Amino acid sequence: MGILRLVVRIMGRISTFRSYQFVLLLAAALAVVAFYYFGSERQNFSSTTKRIKHTQATHNANRNDADLTVDTRLSHPAGLEEQREEDGDVGGESEGLRSRKRESGDTGDTGDQRFHALMMFTKVDKSRSLQDKFRVAMLSMVKYGDFVEGEVLVLHFVSDQASKELGERMLLEFLLDATFKYEVFFHDVVALTQKLFPIVEAMQKHFSAGSGAYYSDAIFFLSVAMHHIMPDGLTRIVQLDLDLKYRTNIRDLFQEFDQFPPGAVIGIAREMQPVYRHTFWQYRKENPQTRVGDPPPDGLPGFNSGVMLLDLGAMRDSALYNQLLEPSNVAKLADQYRFRGHLGDQDFFTMIGMEHPELFYTLACGWNRQLCTWWRDHGYGDVFQMYYRCDGLVYIYHGNCNSPIPDD
Repeated sequence: MGILRLVVRIMGRISTFRSYQFVLLLAAALAVVAFYYFGSERQNFSSTTKRIKHTQATHNANRNDADLTVDTRLSHPAGLEEQREEDGDVGGESEGLRSRKRESGDTGDTGDQRFHALMMFTKVDKSRSLQDKFRVAMLSMVKYGDFVEGEVLVLHFVSDQASKELGERMLLEFLLDATFKYEVFFHDVVALTQKLFPIVEAMQKHFSAGSGAYYSDAIFFLSVAMHHIMPDGLTRIVQLDLDLKYRTNIRDLFQEFDQFPPGAVIGIAREMQPVYRHTFWQYRKENPQTRVGDPPPDGLPGFNSGVMLLDLGAMRDSALYNQLLEPSNVAKLADQYRFRGHLGDQDFFTMIGMEHPELFYTLACGWNRQLCTWWRDHGYGDVFQMYYRCDGLVYIYHGNCNSPIPDD
């Protein structure tokens, strides 16, 4: 009996120890589950955002020449994939944000038709105003955007590092409701500027406000020489300001490429203020019968670069356009028209458009309905409405010079 009692007592202690050990193991397991469950939620912006994840292996095997990415280095949560562009492609580090519409079973990019759009996205981290404009632009673009199966909207942002990091976070929110496939790439502004500077250095003195001014940086002549910067496989791209509000499907804008007459390389809307009536004042004084700087429909009011269609293939093939980029020809035209501007690429296009209008397809004013009225109150009130008038539908509002944009 003594031995039996001893055995029972020992078994009881073992049972107690096992129960205590089991409780400890159970508590540890629950702690691990809670950590990974709640911790992962904090790492992602929302449960919907998690669905942006996708596999890049098929894409890398079937990539076409028009895609600016080269190699996937790192896969991030929430669909962010870090990529580095190599020699021969657009300079600098690029981030790719892939559409959550790309699901398992996707056969890759070979059959997809791409619609490329580019925006300047520098110093946005330092400006609440630019952030607010970006919000309006992207949300309205997503609201009306509609692409069919097999089409991809590719958004390019030329950015500094701090603005890129902010832009990635903002886009995760803005693109959540997109019903179409999209890709997003950030391009390093410093790397692009280094490539641009040798091409546009000579024209900066004619079309810049001065050293250190906003438009004095070479990057603000990107559209002028983009055909030299982008890969040959990319043949069409639209360049858009941040201060826009879309009132129609952006895909419709790309259809305007099909309206280009022979010889045209750029689609652009006219300037809707008497900016160039003022800028060409000396030429107009010396040539009183000129149409340069006059209002539409018969005059040549100049261009506004808020919305531009760049046919990169046509720009590469146009001997005339590339001759006009040569420093001697830029200086010759600037002297001929007594031209000294401050609006970067817009000034260059306006000046060469006076001499060679055949290089341009003029977009209807509704594709770039500018809202700035600054010149109305600065000496041109008597003629202002002749420039500012825009009949017909408005497809894109342009809140230039910080003008308020009407609500829907």
